Amino acid sequence: MPCSKMVYPNTHLDRAKYLFWRAATPIHPSIRDVLTTLGIFRYSGRQPFLLGHVAPHTTLKEFIRHLIKRGYGNHFVAWHDSDELVSLRIADGFRRQYHLRVFGDGAVHGHYEYTPEAHPFLHLNQIGFEDRRDFFLAQCGELIVPATETEVAAATARYYARWRPPSRAGKAALAERLPTAQSS
Repeated sequence: MPCSKMVYPNTHLDRAKYLFWRAATPIHPSIRDVLTTLGIFRYSGRQPFLLGHVAPHTTLKEFIRHLIKRGYGNHFVAWHDSDELVSLRIADGFRRQYHLRVFGDGAVHGHYEYTPEAHPFLHLNQIGFEDRRDFFLAQCGELIVPATETEVAAATARYYARWRPPSRAGKAALAERLPTAQSS
C-alpha cells in the first residue's frame, strides 16, 4: 500500500517539521506502541465520525483500491484503532488532512483534522477535528452504505464517553463535544 504523501510546506518552521517527520515516520509506529503500552498515552478505540459500511457488493480490497486511486495513502503516524484494517489519509496542504479508517466489520470512519506533522499538540488533543461526512461520502460513492443519524450519534457518544484527552485544551474540546454527542 502506498504511503500517504506530505505536502511540502512554505514556511521555514513547517519545513523543519517536514524534515523531522520524514526522518521520524519509519520509527514512529514503534515509539507510539511503546508509549501506549507503558500507559504514557491512552487511546480509546474507534474514533467518532462513522460514515457507514463498505457496500455488500464491494470487497474491502476493492474499497481500499478505490481510495488509493483517489490519492489516499497509508497513514503510518496515526493511532491504531481497535479492529482497524487500514488508516488512510489525503493531505489538504501541509497543515490539514482528510483521515479515513476502515475496520474489520466493514465500518468506515472519517474526519478532517490537523496533520500530526504540522500540529502534533492540536492533533493529539483533537482540536480542529471536523465532521466532513459529505466529502467522504462523495469520495466513496456507491462503495459505501451511509450510516443512519442514530448510528452516527451512538458511535460518537460511545467514543467521547471513553476519550481521555492528554491536556487541558483537549479536556475543553471534550467538554464541548460531549453534550452534542449525548443529545444526538
